[in-house]
Amino acid sequence: MPILAAVIAIPGAAYFWMHRARNAAEMTQELGGMASDVMSAARRFGFRRRHDQHPVDSLEDSHVAIAGAALAFLEIGGLPTREQHDALNRSLQSHLGIPMKSAEEALILGRWLINECGGASAALTRLSKRLSKLDRNSFEPLMAVMKDVAAHAGGDLTDLQRDALAEIARVFRIG
Repeated sequence: MPILAAVIAIPGAAYFWMHRARNAAEMTQELGGMASDVMSAARRFGFRRRHDQHPVDSLEDSHVAIAGAALAFLEIGGLPTREQHDALNRSLQSHLGIPMKSAEEALILGRWLINECGGASAALTRLSKRLSKLDRNSFEPLMAVMKDVAAHAGGDLTDLQRDALAEIARVFRIG
């Protein structure tokens, strides 16, 4: 009986470990793919990370800052749905006058910047400050994109999103 159990257990264990190894390989490929997406988006926007600065402070393109801030604003309200993400993409295209591929790449780079900031709230503050330094006239496109994001999310803002809007107004010295 123990021999029969061993004969059954050995192939089962081999299958289990082979399956785990295959999943680990797939996960590694996905991470590598994400890294290459971020790298190509960064190249597209001319982003060069300086080692003595935070990545947001190295940002030179206001479109990426707007995309990152809008994505952070969306995430402050909760986990975004695919439809909300698509609406954000369309809003960036229409208000910034950029093609779909550029909007997608700006969102990829914006997502990476949010991760580098340690969360959506910190990223929104930091990206807003950088955006105000890059282009003081970018307040209106930023608010137009955020208005579209809020409208697609149902129009109801969370308390955190209201606080974020107040912080953006403070950063841009509005009102």
